[in-house]
Amino acid sequence: MELKLYDTLTREKRTFVPLEPSNVRMYVCGPTVYDFAHIGNARPVIVFDALFRLLRHIYGADRVTYVRNITDVDDKINDRAARDFPGLPLNEAIRRVTEQTERQFHEDTDALGSLRPTVEPRATEHIAEMRAITEKLIAGGHAYVAEDHVLFAVATMPAYGQLAKRSLDEMMAGARVDVAPYKRDPMDFVLWKPSKPGEPSWPSPGGIAVAGRPGWHLECSAMAWKHLGERFDIHGGGIDLVFPHHENEIAQTCCAFHHDRMANFWLHNGFLQVEGEKMSKSLGNFITIRELLADWPGEVLRLNMLKTHYRSPIDWTLKGLEESSKILDGWYDFVGDVDAAGPADAGFVEALCDDLNVPAAIGRLHQMAHPPVAGRMMVGVTMLGDRIGEEAQASFKTSAALLGLLGSSASARRAERLSQARIDEAAVGRLIDARTAARARKDFKESDRIRDELSAMGVVLKDGKGADGKLLTTWEIAR
Repeated sequence: MELKLYDTLTREKRTFVPLEPSNVRMYVCGPTVYDFAHIGNARPVIVFDALFRLLRHIYGADRVTYVRNITDVDDKINDRAARDFPGLPLNEAIRRVTEQTERQFHEDTDALGSLRPTVEPRATEHIAEMRAITEKLIAGGHAYVAEDHVLFAVATMPAYGQLAKRSLDEMMAGARVDVAPYKRDPMDFVLWKPSKPGEPSWPSPGGIAVAGRPGWHLECSAMAWKHLGERFDIHGGGIDLVFPHHENEIAQTCCAFHHDRMANFWLHNGFLQVEGEKMSKSLGNFITIRELLADWPGEVLRLNMLKTHYRSPIDWTLKGLEESSKILDGWYDFVGDVDAAGPADAGFVEALCDDLNVPAAIGRLHQMAHPPVAGRMMVGVTMLGDRIGEEAQASFKTSAALLGLLGSSASARRAERLSQARIDEAAVGRLIDARTAARARKDFKESDRIRDELSAMGVVLKDGKGADGKLLTTWEIAR
């Protein structure tokens, strides 16, 4: 089965052929660790985790290397450290902020069901690689020293703008360009800059006497080179990173190592908005992953994110979350507590191989969970029917696992929902028994009172008849 991916660089969907089938390599831009990650940050985490799982399924878990970096040197980190720990030296305060924020990020992404990357490098641990790339660029005439800065000379790379598909004039008009007197050209960008007193600093490249620190774009080029080589298979991130970040990564890496490509495929996930509006603190709709996890299981957040194709914009809504929760409940009811492993469904995998078409794959799961009635009735032998049912459940669960879903049993899912809703299952059972008794003695006023009490607890009753024809009341948690 062929895997096809849409490459932002060529603007086409192409068959994915790894440089080395025994070592498929992917790099994704990770978090800058200064605060809780918001729901927009969760999208690339979930999207590229799904791709990571698919690559492992196709090529083998031990043949895929996934690198996602941690940016731990940045002006926002410095500002947060000075604000939260004013009594500490800045470097110590920075260490506390980055360690705490990285821990929070891992807790949140673990709760979303995402696997940890194969390698998770920190920028500050790769200064030597950053200095080496900078020296290569200076030696090749692609970078120059000016007023204790090292800048990349954009004019030395004719292909600059190939990813964004815009001319230099268009990029100038659409970017917030730092116009500094020491730049040869306004589009030139910083590879290395001097540090302010008290800030993190390292010996500078290019013969600069003043200690400094790297520019943001340089960090990713260095970490990708260190862990994946001069050229690798896939580079991913949000669509907002195409320019200038990814464009500048290409310029640095290609000019330093004399290649025409940095990554064979560039994948970008679309923007996220909340209830039809751009997420911002000023609108009051800025939501962190941690805040959402207080109200919803991580699996619900994950499915809600995956329902929209990764390249399309996504509108994050309460209605969507409620729908995702109900879908998961239905899937868990279908799978039950089956532990058996089975092969992933071919139609499901085929959908994923079409540029990670998760919505189509989810559609296939719906078909598997609701097979045609006539097809089920054709199985005349109960034992054979049970076996086929278990095989279908196992295949369903294996398929869903490729999306990081259905990681627990139906019983565990129910217990999680009860705990989150703070519902005492035994108390619900007692009230339902009392209501059944009231209805039997035709005390409908008491029966209605108990129904209202259960409703206030967040319980929805469903009255029907059992196989024996007698009254049967079941219940579910309200949303």
